[in-house]
Amino acid sequence: MISELSKSSLKQTSLKQSLIDAFTECRAKTLLLFKGMDETTFCSQAHPDFSPVGWHLGHIAYTESLWILERTAALPCSFPQYCKLYTADGLPKNQRVTLPSLAETLYFLDTVRDRVLCHMEKTDLKQQERLYRFLLQHESQHSETISFVLELIKNQQSKNLKENYWHLSCSSSPLLPNPLNEMIQIRAGEFEMGSNSLDALDNERSSHKVYLDTYSIDRYPVTCKQYRIFMEAEGYKNRQWWSKAGWEWLQAEQATKPLYWEDNPAWYNNPVWGVSWYEAEAYAKFVGKRLPTEAEWEKAASWDETSQCRRIYPWGNQQPTPEKCNYNNIHSQTTPVNAYPSGQSTYGLYDTLGNVWEWTNSWFLGYEGFEDYPYEGYSQIYFDNEHRVLKGGSWATRPWALRSSFRNWYHPGLRQMFAGFRCAM
Repeated sequence: MISELSKSSLKQTSLKQSLIDAFTECRAKTLLLFKGMDETTFCSQAHPDFSPVGWHLGHIAYTESLWILERTAALPCSFPQYCKLYTADGLPKNQRVTLPSLAETLYFLDTVRDRVLCHMEKTDLKQQERLYRFLLQHESQHSETISFVLELIKNQQSKNLKENYWHLSCSSSPLLPNPLNEMIQIRAGEFEMGSNSLDALDNERSSHKVYLDTYSIDRYPVTCKQYRIFMEAEGYKNRQWWSKAGWEWLQAEQATKPLYWEDNPAWYNNPVWGVSWYEAEAYAKFVGKRLPTEAEWEKAASWDETSQCRRIYPWGNQQPTPEKCNYNNIHSQTTPVNAYPSGQSTYGLYDTLGNVWEWTNSWFLGYEGFEDYPYEGYSQIYFDNEHRVLKGGSWATRPWALRSSFRNWYHPGLRQMFAGFRCAM
């Protein structure tokens, strides 16, 4: 018979190994983005709101060192010369273009990681598990930012966004019949929103009950074929579809199409992406609908009405796989919205996780009883009624940041991230 002490030791060994494996896998995916990268791309600022990809890579190492080696293990800072450069509030984004070389940054990354793994081997991770899970997601989020900054650079260099890929990805997927009418009715009632798990970031906590009246929501994200109708009807020129703030944004931006738009029928089944919240809002009004609230989106994606319980993922509590959704840079592009039938929610919604982030009509605010973690600036400074919530993840989202309760947030005028939407009414 195994003693309680032995059981505890086995659990600790299992936890330690699972975290080490996750950190190793996540890092491998991050480094893959830099394979063969030239120094110009490494240091380029593709957009004023985003730092160069090289800064994000160094910031990952800096943050790991700060929280694990310095604050947890009480070790001295090994690379003090990088502190001002890589801290989030150290330099303005436009001053982050003078960076150590890729080789020097990789040395920084490897040195910090070696010391972190050494610390993990000899410490009780149960007491620090939440911090480690936070840092795993921190790297995942910066890895995704790296992906869309690289996409911006590629988009600026060429308008040819892998045309052959689109023909291949859509060839076996028939066009959806009259998709504008594909809506699911969600009956009135309570559901459980948010999460109390150790994975949950501070803004996801705590789990709480929310009552919603009956509403309907699109089965699929809005496709390029659907959005094209809005464009052909001169939706970008007709003020009646735009809010006051949206129209002001449009005049300043001079947008005439989504950022990542390619006029190619092979895209028709894929979700529209590279749209701002204002564009999503205008389209929804054009078709006589609206954007869903965050609560409406989360209920439709995660609630099991039959068993009256919340699911971590739309399909259940089993971790994501390539058969369930498009994530983790598996395809490095969007896929047709009907490509993953086994990833449906219990209500029958497709593509709620992966492929594209989805704008909601909700402002990013803390739940009742919010407590910041691991520091005040992570979420709380964005509770400013200037950032809208996005749900669901994209094709570049890592599995550690992919769940129905996860909350992303951006200013409604930004469209550089991999964002689309679905409508409600």
